Amino acid sequence: MSIEQTLTSQERLAELDVDQLRQLVGLVEHDPTADPFPVVGWDAVMWIVGNATQTAQMFQLVYGMELVAYSGPETGNRDHHAYVLRSGAVRFVVKGGVDPASPLLDHHRRHGDGVADVALEVPDVDRCIAHARANGAVVLEEPHDLTDEHGTVRVAALAAYGDTRHTLVDRSRYSGPYLPGYVERRSVLGRPKRLFQALDHVVGNVELGRMDEWVEFYRRVMGFTNMAEFVGDDIATEYSALMSKVVASGNHRVKFPLNEPAAGRKRSQIDEYLDFYCGPGVQHLALATNDIVAAVDALRARGVEFLATPDAYYEDPELRARIGAVRVPIEELQKRGILVDRDEDGYLLQIFTKPLGDRPTVFFELIERHGSLGFGKGNFKALFEAIEREQAKRGNLD
Repeated sequence: MSIEQTLTSQERLAELDVDQLRQLVGLVEHDPTADPFPVVGWDAVMWIVGNATQTAQMFQLVYGMELVAYSGPETGNRDHHAYVLRSGAVRFVVKGGVDPASPLLDHHRRHGDGVADVALEVPDVDRCIAHARANGAVVLEEPHDLTDEHGTVRVAALAAYGDTRHTLVDRSRYSGPYLPGYVERRSVLGRPKRLFQALDHVVGNVELGRMDEWVEFYRRVMGFTNMAEFVGDDIATEYSALMSKVVASGNHRVKFPLNEPAAGRKRSQIDEYLDFYCGPGVQHLALATNDIVAAVDALRARGVEFLATPDAYYEDPELRARIGAVRVPIEELQKRGILVDRDEDGYLLQIFTKPLGDRPTVFFELIERHGSLGFGKGNFKALFEAIEREQAKRGNLD
């Protein structure tokens, strides 16, 4: 089966083609017929927040996302508000509790704003659940159908690290705006200019000693392969350290870096996250863009704060010699604090926001790939030192 035959519904809706996806997210050729747990791609990222109405407005006004569907008291859902937003092939579902007894409010009291569910589109929910159960996964929801006038969606759900879950979705027989129970709703703000086109990877933070356990979970349960490993000096600063491994689906459309803290002189960013999120969870989402300079300029003009990179990073002769020529002059990258890295396949540009909410937990990465299949290994030290500077300001580094 070719890549063309396995575009997700969101990718088709966004009018993305295979060549664009190869650049945006490093898509590679893969035959899914041999997969015991075939994954088509990302379906949606579901957030639980303290105020879904305002968060949905923020994603529209600041991040240029488009409102496409809604569920809430007006549609018969007395428990919560849910807004479905889209940018290219990226779909966010933002939920906030209405009923004081809603379990969403319990989740938010514990974790604050964050990602509760990374949903995956699959061609056969029952086959995937059967394989997952046989290999020790915890099934949170058995396969079942959701039906309305637009057709039928088959769904189920698996437990992942902490309170994170993976809903599995087969929407091949459905033409509605999102799922049964949702109605189409369009933003009164009009159609914004798209700042990012695809979801590149989703990073999870887990407790000390648990990283390999979850790497093995994705290998055993979902058939993912080990794509990269970062340990030791690759991923340490003078004060703190962490360890990271990356698992990916066969075509690299779905990539999960997994981090755990490592021994250091001070508390690492992973320790801080685990403390404030009250356990393991999604640390950041990497949003793929084909013009990171324009995206950063637009976001900064709308009030988004990014981690600062010192001028010394750009003036390092070793960096300049290693990266060679890139699409954007180094001086322009320096003005914006955009990092650059090169590997044997090409190069990438990347930048990281400060935490999105009140707690120092989830944040965004913007990434622009030019052949590179990596994650910016050459930038790890600069990135982590920038995060440590923010930790120190918050009083959470010692």
